[in-house]
Amino acid sequence: MSLKIPITRFTGNCSDNIRRLRETLDGAGAVVVGAGAGLSTSAGFTYTGERFDRYFSDFAAKYGFRDMYSGGFYPYPTPEEFWAYWSRYIFINRYLDPPKPVYETLLALIRDKDYFVITTNVDHCFQKAGFDKARLFYTQGDYGLFQCSGPCRQETFDNESAVRQMVERQRGMRIPSELLPVCPRCGRPMTMNLRSDDKFAEDEGWHAAAGRYERFLNAHRDGRVLYLELGVGYNTPVIIKYPFWRMTARNPDATYACVNYGEAACPREIETQSICIDGDIGGVLEALMKREAV
Repeated sequence: MSLKIPITRFTGNCSDNIRRLRETLDGAGAVVVGAGAGLSTSAGFTYTGERFDRYFSDFAAKYGFRDMYSGGFYPYPTPEEFWAYWSRYIFINRYLDPPKPVYETLLALIRDKDYFVITTNVDHCFQKAGFDKARLFYTQGDYGLFQCSGPCRQETFDNESAVRQMVERQRGMRIPSELLPVCPRCGRPMTMNLRSDDKFAEDEGWHAAAGRYERFLNAHRDGRVLYLELGVGYNTPVIIKYPFWRMTARNPDATYACVNYGEAACPREIETQSICIDGDIGGVLEALMKREAV
């Protein structure tokens, strides 16, 4: 089936849609969660405003950018400055917990279900909240991993110790030169394991997770499957959104649920199988937990 133009579906009563989602979740034989940046935003991992000012006011004053995303693309004149920024960025967005327990609430809702999570997020919030690692597929990488910039091989390296040292020892928005990360195999500079071009390293762990996800989908092609999409936008819709639409269309017993602030939509072809809620994800998850409120 060719799925065409989406139609927004949040015009109905929000309480009714939450009630429908609660009933669908209760009756689902399997739950496939697709998570995008909006989920972490709801949990408090914002990249502008007070949080940016708290951690990067010095960089803002010197370089002029006003959000963390822009800072990641700034052409720093030296690698010492580049890694001063990125080590701080990685530390607060990977090794600190988000301010709000949105991920923990999600886990409480699906813990007893046969579930799997696919996410484009790279902040590791699912594992920090207690999700089963064997039920997670991080498609776009992990802030907690370095890779060779070549790369000379499909291999990644844990970076927590290196990042913490860079954060602790940086002065004047520079890290000591001896802390610059280099590949232990070939000596090239290291970079983050983030998918941005064809140099992204897909290591053994990545391929193992991809295989587990594929097997889960194949085992649940039919029956009462809930495809629960949380905070997924249109930057990379081919990873989560479009596949969820296609799998829902193929299975008449499946339900597609989209919770997204400002972007809750579905194709007309699966309208009767869809629940779209325009609202804060954390608030919707809390409402699902409070059965008396739905």
